[in-house]
Order: sequence, then structure tokens, then C-alpha cells
Amino acid sequence: QVTAARGRRRQRPFTRRLLDLPWEDVLLPHVLSLVPLRQLLRLQRVSRAFRALVQLHLAGLRRFDAAQVGPQIPRAALAWLLRDAEGLQELALAPCHEWLSDEDLVPVLARNPQLRSVALAGCGQLSRRALGALAEGCPRLQRLSLAHCDWVDGLALRGLADRCPALEELDLTACRQLKDEAIVYLAQRRGAGLRSLSLAVNANVGDTAVQELARNCPELEHLDLTGCLRVGSDGVRTLAEYCPALRSLRVRHCHHVAEPSLSRLRKRGVDIDVEPPLHQALVLLQDMAGFAPFVNLQV
Repeated sequence: QVTAARGRRRQRPFTRRLLDLPWEDVLLPHVLSLVPLRQLLRLQRVSRAFRALVQLHLAGLRRFDAAQVGPQIPRAALAWLLRDAEGLQELALAPCHEWLSDEDLVPVLARNPQLRSVALAGCGQLSRRALGALAEGCPRLQRLSLAHCDWVDGLALRGLADRCPALEELDLTACRQLKDEAIVYLAQRRGAGLRSLSLAVNANVGDTAVQELARNCPELEHLDLTGCLRVGSDGVRTLAEYCPALRSLRVRHCHHVAEPSLSRLRKRGVDIDVEPPLHQALVLLQDMAGFAPFVNLQV
């Protein structure tokens, strides 16, 4: 009988539940870190224990991109996902652009002073208050996208320039309220550290702003001036003179920028999105005539 009982014990399968594994040493770093945020929303509905595990994981997030949840994320879902997060370094909220307000964002910024990268492209329901909270509460901010945020004006940008000494990359695409004066102030306050700046589709930005950027941003590597109709050759020549680190320049649809002002940058190997006139002519000829671009110039 004793032998039979031992045999039954040996045959009994060994079972271990997932939640029996060490949370901090195994589940959080090696399991939940691989689960997409969309699946975490489902997982937390399984049981109270799973909900607690997921919340512990979310509290330790360093990077949050709402795009991982889906193209549209409900306000309640965002609030729950970020409820306990206090160590975020990267935050991207573009999928929330239709409804994200100051009331949604400001508490998140207040709990995460370590933020280094924030993407708010298209979030048109925000206001100057949100940008003020970001500038005031996140002194380590390095990268910020405010593309297509029409509420960004000169006063809002001034606060950012005054309080974000680590700022390196800034996207102000289609922030149409901005004028030369705001960009000049940004250049004078933060120009020494700026490496990447987009002013694309800003019709009020012209040579005055570009020249001041050139004189104050010796480390500038990428500048996007696409569609800045008031930018001309004078601004580009100043960039060539004062920005030795420049690697790429976007001037498409800048109709007052002539090729002579770009040639000096081309010789330095700067990537420019506008082809030289001769190359443009050969491509056009090829398209019209339907043959390879070999032109016989002999008379």
C-alpha cells in the first residue's frame, strides 16, 4: 500500500500557475514587457490578480505610445493606463488628438518630471496651459513635437524657451500663429543646444528668423523650412555661413530660394530636398521625350 501511494504521488502532474511566478523578477521584466498595450487592457479584465499585475507593470513604464493601443483610444482607457505612471521618459499621444485636453494631460505631466520626449502632434484641443505645465514641470525635456497645434503662439513658445534648457529637437510644423519674433527668441534662448527644428508650413516665418537661427545654432543638424514662403536666399546663405554641422535642409516650395544660395551647402554634402536646376531640366526632358537623359549638345 505504501508503495502504491508513492507511485500515485509520482504520477501526479506538477502544476504552476502563471501568477505563481515571481512578479518583479520574472513576469514584469520578461513577460509583460513583451505584451502590447492593447492586450494589457484585455488581460487586466481576467481577474483581480491580473489587474493588479498589469497595474504594477504600467506604474513602472518608461515609454508610452498611445499608437500601441490603436488608432483611437478612449479617454477612460488613457486615464487608466497612465493612472500610476510616475517614471515616464517618453510620451506620445497623437492618437488622442481629437479629445485630449489640458485636464487630461496636465496631471500626467505633473506626475512625470523625468520626461525627455513628448509628442503631441495634432492635439488641437490643448492650450497654452498644457505647454506651460510641460515647460515648468519637465526640465529635462529634449524632444517635443507640436506639429499642427494651432494654439501654439509666441507667448507659449517663449515659456518653453525659458524653461527647457535641454531642448534639442522641436517640431513646430504648421503652428501658424508663430512669427519671426517668436523664432528669434527661441534661437537666442535655446539655440546653442538645438539640433533639429521644423518650421514647415509656417507662412509668417521668413529670413529674419532663419538668419537668427543660423547665428545662434552652431550645432543645428536638421532644418525643415518646407512651404515657408517668406524664406529666401539671404536666410539660406546665412545658414551656409554659420551652421557647420548642418546635414539636411528642406526648402521645397520656398519659391524665393535660388540655387546659388544652395550650392555652397551642396558642396558640403548637405542633403537638400530640391534638385539642382540642370538635373530638374534633364528629368523633365526625359519625361517629355521618353528616352534616357543623354543630351547631345553638339551643333
